[in-house]
Amino acid sequence: MCAGVGATLLRRRAHGQTRAALPLENLGLEHLDIVVPDTAASARFYKRVFSSPLHEQEFRGAKRYFVLLGDLPPDQQVGYIAIGAANGRPIGVGHYCALARSADLAAIGKELAAAGYPEPGGGFGLIPDPDGLELQLFTLPAGLVTAAKPSTLEVANDAPLTPLGLDHVLIAVGDLQRALRYYRFLYGEGIETRDAEVPERVWFNLARDTRIGIEPAARAAVPQFLRFGIKVAAFDGAAVAPALRAAGAEILTVKPSLIRFRDNYGITLEVVAS
Repeated sequence: MCAGVGATLLRRRAHGQTRAALPLENLGLEHLDIVVPDTAASARFYKRVFSSPLHEQEFRGAKRYFVLLGDLPPDQQVGYIAIGAANGRPIGVGHYCALARSADLAAIGKELAAAGYPEPGGGFGLIPDPDGLELQLFTLPAGLVTAAKPSTLEVANDAPLTPLGLDHVLIAVGDLQRALRYYRFLYGEGIETRDAEVPERVWFNLARDTRIGIEPAARAAVPQFLRFGIKVAAFDGAAVAPALRAAGAEILTVKPSLIRFRDNYGITLEVVAS
């Protein structure tokens, strides 16, 4: 899993009293993790899409890669796409990470359990939703893991897009009403909007102009992460699409400031000009 620099989970106090652990005082989405059979092949693909630095880390006998979503500052505070070995898990997004002003996993677990929801598990701040899809919760400072170093992977330096940060994750859920109750409990009331084009899709608008979307899973489909979005510098969709195809992408949608595509392992993402 991804552990940030000093990502200690803290307890917030307000006016000398312990504040309810939920809803979270979120600071927006920070990173996400994808799991694939060949991490180097995936890293090569993403390095041909995004012009930002690529880092790597030895992890449990394999190599993990980190596609930075911006330049790496001295304090390591940067979002990223982590690429880990699937090791039998389904190919796709493994988890997403949100930042909170403060958090206490034990207190969060108690409040979730009292409401009938799954409690956090493991030692990496992972909180499953009712469908088992995982949030990793960090407080500041987070950012890139200190063990990650500039990658030695040889990749063509021809990426057409400059990433600026994580934009959104979109999740297919087994029961929309149950999911709405859960995400309101976790992130709070009054932050959601309906999608203008897909009425059954609901967006939870978090800090730093980031979003979590939920919608009902298709009939006979399992709950899953449907896609993620990355904010990038301004681009011309028609001009960039051929370069993405050359990198191995399957293009799904092209608009002047948005491209949706599948990566070399079929994971869906979109880039949107910010």
